[in-house]
Amino acid sequence: MSDNAAPIEPRSGGAAFNPGTNLPDALPPLLAAARERAGNEGLAYAGSVAPREAWELFSEGKAVLVDVRTAEERKFVGHVPASRHVAWMTGLSLSRNPRFVKELEAQAGKDDVVLLLCRSGKRSAAAAEAAAKAGFRQVFNIREGFEGDLDEHQRRGAFNGWRHAALPWIQD
Repeated sequence: MSDNAAPIEPRSGGAAFNPGTNLPDALPPLLAAARERAGNEGLAYAGSVAPREAWELFSEGKAVLVDVRTAEERKFVGHVPASRHVAWMTGLSLSRNPRFVKELEAQAGKDDVVLLLCRSGKRSAAAAEAAAKAGFRQVFNIREGFEGDLDEHQRRGAFNGWRHAALPWIQD
């Protein structure tokens, strides 16, 4: 576990929005802004949010957080407490998981706000695109991912990402 964050269970959703039911009447402002940016950028999915924004939505019960990294990455690198898991890629060769959409459907509804997380935000963007094509209407990528972008020494975690933002995470 990170030194500065104890595991926190997300609170249940309020009356205005309950993941697993229908779309809220009005999206939270940060998701509305993400949607607008996505439209301007021509993204094939609902948009992208920063790690802190994702934690805000998830911890308030306004979104489902799905980690799309491999089971090994979650176990050995760490993961967000209470997050769900559907691997985008599997195996030693990291082949695309042919069951990804079906497995995602078992974890979240197509009208739920779904936040996808990977190591750097690249695989989760590809997964978000596939989910959107499969009918997920509110699927968002978490920019920077769990470990963040590479630095000048080809290492992650130095300047961005979930862990760098000191958000809750645990490690097996």
